[in-house]
Amino acid sequence: MLLTDFDYNLPEELIAQKPIEPRNASRLMILNPADKTIVHEHFYNLKNFLKPSDTLIFNDTRVIPARLIGHKNTGARIEIFLLRRIDASTWETLVKPGKKAQEDTEIFFSDELSCKIVGRTDFGGRIVQFNFTGVFEEILDKLGETPLPPYIHEKLDDAERYQTVYNRERGSAAAPTAGLHFTTEQMTELKNLGVKLGFVTLHVGLGTFRPVQVENIEQHDMHEEYYTVPPETAKLIHNTKLQGGRVIAVGTTSVRTLESAAIDKNSVKIGSDSTKIFIYPGYDFKIVDAMITNFHLPKSTLIMLVSAFAGRDFTLAAYKTAVEERYRFFSFGDAMFITHRL
Repeated sequence: MLLTDFDYNLPEELIAQKPIEPRNASRLMILNPADKTIVHEHFYNLKNFLKPSDTLIFNDTRVIPARLIGHKNTGARIEIFLLRRIDASTWETLVKPGKKAQEDTEIFFSDELSCKIVGRTDFGGRIVQFNFTGVFEEILDKLGETPLPPYIHEKLDDAERYQTVYNRERGSAAAPTAGLHFTTEQMTELKNLGVKLGFVTLHVGLGTFRPVQVENIEQHDMHEEYYTVPPETAKLIHNTKLQGGRVIAVGTTSVRTLESAAIDKNSVKIGSDSTKIFIYPGYDFKIVDAMITNFHLPKSTLIMLVSAFAGRDFTLAAYKTAVEERYRFFSFGDAMFITHRL
């Protein structure tokens, strides 16, 4: 399949610059690929489309302040973007400007923190080793900035609005944005209705948002991302499947975690691993019965994943409708709920 098969026209003014308040006041497009229907709703009415037999699976990762601004001993400014932790002091990173980031280059951030470039990655990044005095996470909280996607040009009044209300595990370079729509009250309401809530962790890195740069999408190489499936979540998924309920993934990162961990159509493996799974049309979904997701960038791996689940033609038709109906797009935009059975 070609990269251009996943393109669409998006007016720039539809790219949401600010999160809506409250979180669940965003719009919700209900898609049923089985009968090609589209229903326009609001996220706070999601409960009307769920059943007590359903299980929602959330990604509980927390975005870290992954952007560090430092300087070389020449005084030249240099930016480090943390992607994936290798060990206690070593990280895969993106460095800007890359030409100044040769091996053995030292970068200084404060009296407490510096790093040295010790290698290169296969995707054009750098491996850096940090030297620090104290607790790395505490230093990062002081010096780092929470990164927002490049298409968001306005500063957030509250950095926590780029975190889900249920975040627990530090490690992501970007938020699992479908989860940003949920409020604590709405999650409690769904539990009271009998809907089960489960959690996995996938630390969002380059694999999720790296642009596709090959015309034949099958030649695209995903970057590794770390994930964990706890025993209680695996049990919840197994019981849901045996009872005929739907496993509903909240976000593409939850989809990728569940499908990476799939053993068969009814169960997932427990534990931690890394995944490079790339889901595009033709993929046979094993675990995910429905998904909640935002509207994604043209020609991205995320719109390819959605197209694999809902069908490319129907997905693009839904996006065209979303543009016509003035939905808000991308990280702080509106959501869709895709299910083959209501």
